[in-house]
Amino acid sequence: MRQISWWQQACKDLSSRDLVIAGLVRRHRGDRLRGSGHAFRTLVNAIVGQQISVAAADSIWARLTHAFPGAAPEALAAADTGALRAVGLSNQKAACVRNAALAFCAGTIDPAAWDRMSDDEIRADLTALRGVGPWTADMMLIFHLHRPDVLPLGDIGLVNAAARLYGWSLDDDRQRRQRLRDHAERWRPWRTVATWFIWRDLDAEPVVY
Repeated sequence: MRQISWWQQACKDLSSRDLVIAGLVRRHRGDRLRGSGHAFRTLVNAIVGQQISVAAADSIWARLTHAFPGAAPEALAAADTGALRAVGLSNQKAACVRNAALAFCAGTIDPAAWDRMSDDEIRADLTALRGVGPWTADMMLIFHLHRPDVLPLGDIGLVNAAARLYGWSLDDDRQRRQRLRDHAERWRPWRTVATWFIWRDLDAEPVVY
């Protein structure tokens, strides 16, 4: 499991720059970013969570890990579409999971190389997989690699929650996304941490991929 040595410093810096984030840090003191510690599990969990609610994703993930204990790439690479559909995956997500599993088995995706790569290089590595888009790549950067300065603007839950927290009365998604992009400049180099605290405020339990 990766250790996050910079978390406390990030919380301190963000709290001094942004009163809203400072309030979230106080409210959720003691909580912090966690991941599964396993690259492939994190990727599959993120694929499951694409464009559905946290509750729906948790339900599908529970069924998938019951049907395929450990969610090993070898098992999922060998699974047929019917077995993946049976746990609640769409045809598209089932194909994406199998493609990812095959890439891990073949070594086309090599998590050991990521420590030597920039965020953008890792995004390019992951989005080369069919069905893996920028949001899923950002979840990997945040929850598996614990990169400190990721802002997943493709996460509509984050965008809407930020608009609510900061009182941005903007009706258009594109405008809210741009407002968040601009506001988040004050969070650098800790945009991951600010993002996580906004997510944390949305859910009863911290999200883990």
